[in-house]
Amino acid sequence: MSASDTERTLNRITIMRWTRNKRSGNIEDRRGMRPGRLPLGRGGGIGLGGVLLVLVLGVIFKQDISGLLGLIANQAAVPQVSGPVSTTAEEETLVDLVSFVLDDAQSTWAALLPQYGVTYRDAKLVLFRDVVQSACGFAQAASGPFYCPGDEKVYIDLSFFDELHRRFGAPGDFAQAYVLAHEIGHHVQRVLGTESEVRQAQRARPDLANTLSVRLELQADCYAGVWGYSTAQRDILQRGDVEEGLGAAASVGDDRIQRQGGGRVNPDAFTHGSSAERVAWFRRGLSGGDPRACDTLSGGR
Repeated sequence: MSASDTERTLNRITIMRWTRNKRSGNIEDRRGMRPGRLPLGRGGGIGLGGVLLVLVLGVIFKQDISGLLGLIANQAAVPQVSGPVSTTAEEETLVDLVSFVLDDAQSTWAALLPQYGVTYRDAKLVLFRDVVQSACGFAQAASGPFYCPGDEKVYIDLSFFDELHRRFGAPGDFAQAYVLAHEIGHHVQRVLGTESEVRQAQRARPDLANTLSVRLELQADCYAGVWGYSTAQRDILQRGDVEEGLGAAASVGDDRIQRQGGGRVNPDAFTHGSSAERVAWFRRGLSGGDPRACDTLSGGR
């Protein structure tokens, strides 16, 4: 992210009442990491160029390629080399924001889950630029933020926040917070065992794989709302913040993205749910802060 892009992102936000505390101990800063060269003839892997091709196709066709990325990771891990982190004051403010949201969201879940007989364990947040290697495979910034259950880490390229405004029309720090809270929602699913149950169901019923994936994503939206409810109760939110979050949820609906890409709306190709569905489930979490209200799996969409 350039300094000018980051500055534009910061200047247009409605400021939450968040505080700059000590940086979270759960952040892994890989912004100085770059992919190295793959050794020739290594293990029969498809190579870096093939990985990039698969990722580009996934972005173009809006398909979930996490399974294929896992296969790629097993075949050929991409070596990475480290270098100095070039940053700006504005970008460091974004790091402070995600650090606050990460710790606040995880503290919220650490307090909530024992009420249901489950002990929460923290996820890690990996900051990267352009490309990154995870336990789920090799990914690039164009894929957007993601959670990898294999290593229980959330991966974010901070340039996505500018993309969230420019491409998706969703400015604001609570819109940015919603994105991270959604990914932490996937970690909650991992902790509760929901994620593994859904993956097992997908293997048993391939015809329902896409539907189940959408329901998992909508539940993560609802869990993001549960955290949002907690921030409202603690007077962290200000006027306009909820609208920012709801706007972000609507902006990344599958139907809106398909239209934006110039194609027709095809619900069978949805991976995260429509704008209306994402807003509805995020709002449900926001309205009462009860994780039990987030049962997208048995109650339909």
